Amino acid sequence: MNHRFHPAALALLAVACAAQAQAPRKFDFSDKPAPGYTAVSPATDYTPARGYGYEVPAAGGKPSYFSVDLPEGNYNVTVTLGGAAEGSTTIKSELRRLMLENVRTAAGATATRTFTVNVRTPKIPAGATLRAGSVALKAPRETVQEAWNWDRRLTLEFNGAAPAVRTLEIAPAEVPTLFLLGDSTVSDQPGEPYASWGQMLPRFFKPGIAIANHAQSGETYRDSLARRRIDKILSAMQPGDTVLMQFGHNDQKQIKDGKGGPFTTYKAEIKAHVDAIRAHSGVPVIISPMERRRFDDQGKAGITLQDYADAARQSARELGVAFIDLHAMSVPLYQTLGPEASKAAFASTGPGHLDNTHHSNYGAYELAQAVAAGMRKAGLPAASYIADGYGAFDPVRPDPFASFAVPASPTHSNERPLGDETNQ
Repeated sequence: MNHRFHPAALALLAVACAAQAQAPRKFDFSDKPAPGYTAVSPATDYTPARGYGYEVPAAGGKPSYFSVDLPEGNYNVTVTLGGAAEGSTTIKSELRRLMLENVRTAAGATATRTFTVNVRTPKIPAGATLRAGSVALKAPRETVQEAWNWDRRLTLEFNGAAPAVRTLEIAPAEVPTLFLLGDSTVSDQPGEPYASWGQMLPRFFKPGIAIANHAQSGETYRDSLARRRIDKILSAMQPGDTVLMQFGHNDQKQIKDGKGGPFTTYKAEIKAHVDAIRAHSGVPVIISPMERRRFDDQGKAGITLQDYADAARQSARELGVAFIDLHAMSVPLYQTLGPEASKAAFASTGPGHLDNTHHSNYGAYELAQAVAAGMRKAGLPAASYIADGYGAFDPVRPDPFASFAVPASPTHSNERPLGDETNQ
């Protein structure tokens, strides 16, 4: 059948769809839903027809995942927490991006918190300098294990010692975006015990800025260009948005393959990214790669990525862009922790299986604070959104591991993130 619509009808339909997309979504998880809120019970499973619900059956007092269909964009999420008993709630978005950390509520009391999230799809719309297409996702990693990062819905992880989410309101937000681009030490890792500073960074920012993590395991600046990750960022970027870029670990493979080096192709690919971001009125920021965990016989922290740190610094100076020397902050951090205690900052899948490149939740949490401090030192406008009490991290005075209490997510993986296997 050939369906034809009058242009006026199509216009009205577009207006109606736009209004629906802009309308706040309001959910009530309590026994007595408030007027104007959609009631949610533990039995409300997500279905495409419903457009919201739990990804896995909800169980009282245990971590759960709640999803809501949403168009691509930025959103302010406001939650009311509390219940009859004492509560302690941690909320992560999409793939374990830490938004709220251990918010405590007394018995019978409530607390309201707001945070800003980003939802995206792989689609790249055509623009003045961009051809239409999609990000070349890695299968099955991004299409299965990391699918929540790319679907048309927001997924929230309700976690904590006693999670107590009463109501949830989601509203579109016209706010600046802080884009992240990098390798596995930046990207959203789908399961414990692996984590990245990119996943922890939202915790250290106030609402009013969205953090969109486009980093991916095993990749380089060259991969960002080839897989169109930078194009995806450019397609979503608004004037004044910031892009933090940290590569280096996997770029070393190009030396072994005879396809480049830190002071040649690496710098050229940095420049290609900087030029593209500037052409779209964005703010490029170069971050040097943090070190791997290495100690010599005298207990001195080893250096494996100095050339890439130096090349990143040179590029920033030559191109006149902001620079965050995460390499220079990571070495004293590891040195302060020492050969034994530093193990807690890196992922371990069991006795004898310590990954000396990829971080644990604790290590990622500390490095995220280092990045926030670097943003403030560099004078970036986005640093004005750093949460009160943060932005002055000193790597020789890290948080004690004994007091670290970010709850682990329910998802686990023994699969090491993609990367240079020879440099574990």
